[in-house]
Amino acid sequence: MKILFIIIDGLGDKPIPQLKNKTPLEAAFTPNLDSLVKRGICGLIEPFFFPWQKNPRSDTAHLALFGYNPRVYYSGRGLYEAVGVGMKMQKGDVALRTNFGTVNKNQKIIDRRAGRISDTKPLVRALSGITINGVKFLISDSLGHRAVLILRGKNISEKIGGGDIKKIGIKPQKIISLERSKEAEFTAKVLNQFLEKAHQILVRHPLNKKRKKQKLLPANYLLVRGPGKLKKTPNFYQKYKLRAACIAAGHVYKGVAKVLGMDLVKVKGATGNIDTNLKSKFSAVKRNFKKHDFIFCHIKATDILSEDGNFLGKKKFIEKIDKHIKSLIELRNTLIVVTADHSTCSQLKRHCETAIPVLIYGNGQDSVEKFSERACRRGKLGKVKQIHLMSKILKLAKK
Repeated sequence: MKILFIIIDGLGDKPIPQLKNKTPLEAAFTPNLDSLVKRGICGLIEPFFFPWQKNPRSDTAHLALFGYNPRVYYSGRGLYEAVGVGMKMQKGDVALRTNFGTVNKNQKIIDRRAGRISDTKPLVRALSGITINGVKFLISDSLGHRAVLILRGKNISEKIGGGDIKKIGIKPQKIISLERSKEAEFTAKVLNQFLEKAHQILVRHPLNKKRKKQKLLPANYLLVRGPGKLKKTPNFYQKYKLRAACIAAGHVYKGVAKVLGMDLVKVKGATGNIDTNLKSKFSAVKRNFKKHDFIFCHIKATDILSEDGNFLGKKKFIEKIDKHIKSLIELRNTLIVVTADHSTCSQLKRHCETAIPVLIYGNGQDSVEKFSERACRRGKLGKVKQIHLMSKILKLAKK
């Protein structure tokens, strides 16, 4: 039996007074998802996150969903972002997730996204190829204000802190070493030197001067976080004997999939975070089952809408997913799994620890009739730790 693994990012939520104390999923009209629930089994997923993360994050959560223990295989967010944008990582490289942000004359952060700048390619070109004390700095643009930075050289370490604690009105954090080693201390020192040099280049860059004249925020500082280094990770096929493919737009999801050895499927319109291309994604699912046994299909917009506090938009988008998912219900000899990597609470505007609903259609049935957080509590699966979900899916697929 083939497996379709649909991850609706940030799907779960908490009850919202304006929705009559329902979550966006509960309030949404979802006849097709409910049809799958009525003919399948469901439960709740307890999301994985490290104690230092405070709440679940997409990279570690996806590793856990695929049955890879993050305590063993997690390589750092920067690594997955770098691989996802297509940068070639070499042994010993350290990658960091990066934002183009805005600081004022006192070097205090006034915007972490530089007014959500959409095109940073000219800035990236100006920063490319800088070398300091034998360490080469490679930078690539990503979506919008995002970028990826790679440090390449001898004796560098990923055991360093970041410069971005996601707050404004303060100066960027100085990069510090997180262990007493020459490598970590050297890496922190050289990265601080690069960030200062990059700041001076960005302040003088013609694009930023133009933005200031247009009353737009200049992208004059690099905010870095999530250092990562490539770890040896078992290939998905070697682990499960399943030929796997990934259909996603976001770079971190593609990066995790690529590190695990999944094939990346290109889908027209699959760029950015608001998925206007659901029809194309689901068409790609059906086409690619001809040569794959396992397809991971990621949908992002629910998470973005939650983080913006747009619970009505989230409800409407869930209804949009439901409309398009109808085309997948009649897939033959296929176990369909629908869940999320984590919940995102619209009123908090952030990821939260709330348990995640999951439905599995194709083998078994329970008494639940609605796909929602509260209804799935009564499901046959019960409450499952995220790291154990994959093993349950595989058992159902083999029956």
